[in-house]
Amino acid sequence: MSDQSAADRWGEERTTFQRVYDLIVGTREFESVATFAERADCSETAARNALEQLTEMGIARRREGRPVAYRRNDSYFRWKRVESLADERDSTELRQRIADLVDRDAAFQDRFGVPEPDAVGTGDVPVDDGEALHERWDALREWRTVRRDIRLLRDAVERAESRSDDGVAA
Repeated sequence: MSDQSAADRWGEERTTFQRVYDLIVGTREFESVATFAERADCSETAARNALEQLTEMGIARRREGRPVAYRRNDSYFRWKRVESLADERDSTELRQRIADLVDRDAAFQDRFGVPEPDAVGTGDVPVDDGEALHERWDALREWRTVRRDIRLLRDAVERAESRSDDGVAA
C-alpha cells in the first residue's frame, strides 16, 4: 500500500484541466478563479484557462464581476444524463419507468392531498415533533426527485425516439 494520500495521487495522476473539471462538476455555487486554483493545486492562470475552456464547451457557466466566478452548467449535465439514458435504454423501458414514477407521484398526491410538493404545508405537524417533520421533508424531497426524474425520462424517450426516427442506433 502506498504512503501517498488520495489527494496527492489525484494531483499527480490528473492534469490541471482534469482537476479543474473534477471540481466544476461538484460546484453548484459560483466560485472565484482563486478558489479553483487553490483546490486544484495550480496557478490562477492555469485554473482560469481551464475554466474558460470548460465554459466554451458548455460545461461551466461564467458570472461576470469582480471577481469573475464559475460554476457547473446544470443544463449541460442534464443534457448528458438524457443522452446517457437514451443510449442505455430503449423507449419501451424508459416509458415503463415513467409509468412507475407516475404511480409514485399519484401516491404522493393522495398522501398529501395536494397536486404538487410545493403545495404541502407543515401546519398539521407539531413543531416539537422533530421526527415527523424530518419524515415529511424526506418524503417531499423524494416527491421532488420523482417529479424531476419523470421530466428527465420523458426527455430521454423523446431523444431515443428521435434517434430511431433518424435511423441512428440508440
